[in-house]
Amino acid sequence: MSTLTVAQALVRFLAAQYTERDGERHRLIAATWGIFGHGNVAGIGQALVEYSEEMPYHQGRSEQAMVHAAVGYARQSNRLSTHAVTTSIGPGATNLVTGAALATINRLPVLLLPGDGFATRPADPVLQQLEVPYAGEVSVNDCLRPVSKYFDRITRPEALIPAALAAVRVLTDPVETGAVTLALPQDVQAEAYDWPEGFFAERVWRVRRPVPDDAELEAAVAAIGRAARPLIVVGGGVKYSGAEEALGTFASLTGIPVASTQAGKGALRHDHPQDVGAVGHTGTAVADHLARTADVVIGVGTRWTDFTTASGTLFSHPDVRFVNLNIAAFDSHKMAALPLVADAREGLEGLHALLDPHHVTQHYVHEYAEEKLRWEARVTGAYAVPDEDARPTQPQVLGVLDTLVTEDDILINAAGSLPGDLHKLWRARSTDQYHVEYGYSCMGYEIPAAIGVTLAAPGRPVWALVGDGTYLMNPTEIVTAVQQGLPIKVVILQNHGYASIGGLSESVGGERYGTAYRFRDQDGRFTGAPLPVDLAANAASLGMRVLTARTVRDLREALADARTSTVPTCVYVETETADTVSGAPPAQAWWDVPVAETSTRPSAVKAREEYDRHVTARRRHL
Repeated sequence: MSTLTVAQALVRFLAAQYTERDGERHRLIAATWGIFGHGNVAGIGQALVEYSEEMPYHQGRSEQAMVHAAVGYARQSNRLSTHAVTTSIGPGATNLVTGAALATINRLPVLLLPGDGFATRPADPVLQQLEVPYAGEVSVNDCLRPVSKYFDRITRPEALIPAALAAVRVLTDPVETGAVTLALPQDVQAEAYDWPEGFFAERVWRVRRPVPDDAELEAAVAAIGRAARPLIVVGGGVKYSGAEEALGTFASLTGIPVASTQAGKGALRHDHPQDVGAVGHTGTAVADHLARTADVVIGVGTRWTDFTTASGTLFSHPDVRFVNLNIAAFDSHKMAALPLVADAREGLEGLHALLDPHHVTQHYVHEYAEEKLRWEARVTGAYAVPDEDARPTQPQVLGVLDTLVTEDDILINAAGSLPGDLHKLWRARSTDQYHVEYGYSCMGYEIPAAIGVTLAAPGRPVWALVGDGTYLMNPTEIVTAVQQGLPIKVVILQNHGYASIGGLSESVGGERYGTAYRFRDQDGRFTGAPLPVDLAANAASLGMRVLTARTVRDLREALADARTSTVPTCVYVETETADTVSGAPPAQAWWDVPVAETSTRPSAVKAREEYDRHVTARRRHL
């Protein structure tokens, strides 16, 4: 038996947990992030000091950002390793909610350890306690319940043993994983208990690869075998499974084209003959055309969000059927599909073994190959720079970066107009280069996620691409990157407002109201001069090396410099204003944002007419 506090026992337990898949072992909790205060400083904080050799510690500046960093690490580690996050009670704990939602929506593991009030209630209320007259056991930590895949409050020392094992079970489950919360009352954290030595023994959690059911596999093969125009749509599950090679082999041998969601982009290199790029509202013309005419759609590891389905309007073949290969039964039954519940790699190999090679006609292959060439020409046109001394457009920024990166580089983005441009335009060179968080599309994710990715992939150039709106949401972890000497590269694209939402606002009759960062004019509208905000100076004040680019020529030099820099470096460039579009090809498919049914303003009336035209194309797949 070992006599330790609850916090000490938890840290020792976490340090001994491992995952294993395909014979490779990974430490499950590679480090703990923490901001200390009332509720964790004397418990988990002391335990991290006590066991500093066993559990690395990272100091954060924002609780939400610490979760984003942990999630970035987990995604880069293919969900086989992650970080824990500890906070104080009260606002420190509630600041975890956004990060927890992001992790759970994206099916990415992260362990949250928020401090809580006193289990013994020696004084009631304590500092930062929420009083709930009808339920004395409720605390602000309960707001983490709906965004956690597992939640428990440890009110007795002995309760830690089953709760810790349950927490790790969920973290390592490829179907159930997401944010896991163990709320820790501050008095219980410091309480001593005699722990069995077996609790601290090294434990390996094997990440399973379930194989397809024979009957489901036969039905899937039969459906695909009858298809004249099949299409594969890949999501993040392909990457989490490490199924990229199996996907490439399957696509090459059958000739079936492969389109990708935001999470799936990069599963095939951009120059793979069967890769037709992004699909859905932010898709390529070739992928969306194939989606509209496909008679069988094979979803592999995708959740089928509205951006992928164009809000139910994209897959318009009258007899279209879906086959969903997914490790989660919940996802495999979406779109009224034939389910194939299995690990993505195992499922693809099973399909490959039973389907005839060269399944599709050469006419079909030639058709999508020609359309892909035409789309590539549009990408080249969007990237083209007629004047090196002009201020760049947003696609030109991506185009310049495209000339500099190799398969080693990793790009991170989450919100604004950049995800759409990246999805349509970016030429992914490796399976993990494209890191766009679009399940929650959370502004402020990019910079802390870049830190997590850099910790998981040391030595590789990691780029956080942010607009001014996203930067202002969450720049705090720049200080963390400086403190730890992590050479992240932050590219700030200044367009003086919420450019993406400004464009959406205009299209739905909102007239860009409240979307520009400008002074109010005499009528009270935000149409005056741009605000005198200097984000380059702000980044420099937080310790970053800053390079300012005023022209394309400057930008080319600055990005090349940043890429080889050994310190955290920011490239600041002013691009389009919030009143203009990005310059990328327009959306190739619809997205449902309801428009006011009645209005006195002509813009809203016109927008509603357009909305009614599109919504008639929606269908329920049955």
